[in-house]
Amino acid sequence: MKTRSILGAVALAMAAGSGSAACLSDAQAQQMADNYAAKTPSPNPEMTSDADASCTKAKFNALLAQRMGAVVGYKAGLTNPAVQKRFNATEPVWGKLYQGMVLADGATVEAAFGARPLFEADMLVRVKSADINKARTPMEVLEAVDQVIPFIELPDLVVEAPPKLNGFGVGAINVGARLGVAGKPIAVPATRGERYAMLDSLRDMTVLLADGSGELGRGKGSDILEHPLNAVVWLAQALAREGIAMKPGELISLGSFSPLLPPKAGQKVSATYYGLPGAAPVSVQFK
Repeated sequence: MKTRSILGAVALAMAAGSGSAACLSDAQAQQMADNYAAKTPSPNPEMTSDADASCTKAKFNALLAQRMGAVVGYKAGLTNPAVQKRFNATEPVWGKLYQGMVLADGATVEAAFGARPLFEADMLVRVKSADINKARTPMEVLEAVDQVIPFIELPDLVVEAPPKLNGFGVGAINVGARLGVAGKPIAVPATRGERYAMLDSLRDMTVLLADGSGELGRGKGSDILEHPLNAVVWLAQALAREGIAMKPGELISLGSFSPLLPPKAGQKVSATYYGLPGAAPVSVQFK
């Protein structure tokens, strides 16, 4: 990370002379972290490269860790082509999950839980083995996790103009990690044959996001990189390039099966995973 910070500082100096975007300064990163805590929008980070986005994210995450404590997992973002298109991105990005971000099923949350609050149907897996860091197929991922968990993510895009964020900018803001609601875990089967059946179900399931007025959005398991566990394959390689390894007990967020939508006070939202045996709906109430 020190190397990336040095590179970011060099890029910033170059940008000062050229007018181009670069890694945020320490003062800018501090302001973004302060605004995050205050649930106040920050100026959009104008990112044009992965190096500058990584540098900014490293600074932002260091400041988040001071306030929020231990990392409890990671999130893969922009894993759905429809969401990539929204942010003019061509590949996924990743962020860190911190203590207190994952709430229990049925939790009641302020509709204004962030500066730019949103919700989406997602899914978690829980790491069982460090072998996950070497996983290159969905089956290798499934063999290295012990739970699949229905999840409604509550991201916060934190900036003044979310529509102007690009993929690099999404990465720079820690992929908008803020909160999420986890449902009843599904144990990964013990036998290989049963695991193959679960793999098929994860790929073929339909995830429905709804509230009291009806359907809000839906998606297939295969909408995430052709199989949702491919998000973990991608994440393992992306983290390895940063010298980071996933650890047993950590939670991994796979990405969006639905559109990102703004919450409303009084709204109760649920995600249902049709075609995935043992999956109970997960819900959140906004106040």
